Amino acid sequence: MAFLQVIDQRAERIQGNIVDFELKGRTLLVTGGASGIGLAVARLGGLQGMPVAVVDAQKEATEAAVHALRAEGITCAGQVLDVQDSQGWQRTLDVLEEELGPVRAMVGCAGISRPEPAESMSDEAWDSVMGVNLTGLFRSIRAVGGRMVARRGGSIVAIASTNALGGHAGRANYSATKHGVVGLTRALAIEWGRQGVRVNAVAPGVVDTPLLRRNVPADHIQHAMVDRVPLGRFSVAEEQAQVCLFLLSDAASYVSGATIPVDGGLTAGYFTRWNGADLGSNALLARGAYQAPEGAGQI
Repeated sequence: MAFLQVIDQRAERIQGNIVDFELKGRTLLVTGGASGIGLAVARLGGLQGMPVAVVDAQKEATEAAVHALRAEGITCAGQVLDVQDSQGWQRTLDVLEEELGPVRAMVGCAGISRPEPAESMSDEAWDSVMGVNLTGLFRSIRAVGGRMVARRGGSIVAIASTNALGGHAGRANYSATKHGVVGLTRALAIEWGRQGVRVNAVAPGVVDTPLLRRNVPADHIQHAMVDRVPLGRFSVAEEQAQVCLFLLSDAASYVSGATIPVDGGLTAGYFTRWNGADLGSNALLARGAYQAPEGAGQI
């Protein structure tokens, strides 16, 4: 009987709101929130009326992000933290929740990439990417999600990648972590679902950033990357952020354990215009774009 009452209450609320995207008043925590997709999530969430907690390892970038968000009228606080710091997480959450209220939504955006050929990849390149992208994500979700479980409610989105759905030459470390993100998402969705905590992942395709344009040759961007995306262009960070906010909202109230590609159709099929969707990673490898630092990989 209690189970049926829960179903009836949910149905009544959905019928009354048609589509419930309302996020106002829900405190949002974003790791890696000082730049890129993380900053876009923080900004769009804040403009929806969410108090925003920016957590990032870069002090100056965090301060600049908080300043910019507050200038737009967003209630915001920032904390500098390495996402791998388990003890630091509890202190950080105590400070942020004292200022902004209990965290009810989280997007884990913190991540790094250290592309190198697998046969010469250094232990440091492997360990650093694994540490931030997977270990750090787990420790941050464990800290935030643990409080959500105790409060019996919340929503978490982890940023994966199309590298979680396939592979990429020169990025064995990165691809391994992003496959791990999907596995972690599924496991936590199962473990925490009965406590009212939803956990999902977004898998971005290529997002147009200044970093991408600095690191990848312009001709390769056009002929080996853009031309392999069915929509014919890259994403901007705000497009990734919009899907994150949907997953945080009650419009996605029955979505948990899912990984949603936001990639312009890149992973929709095996073949696109230029015969393959690995973004020409082997060509970049052959051109030396992922050349390891001198001495890397030596024992």
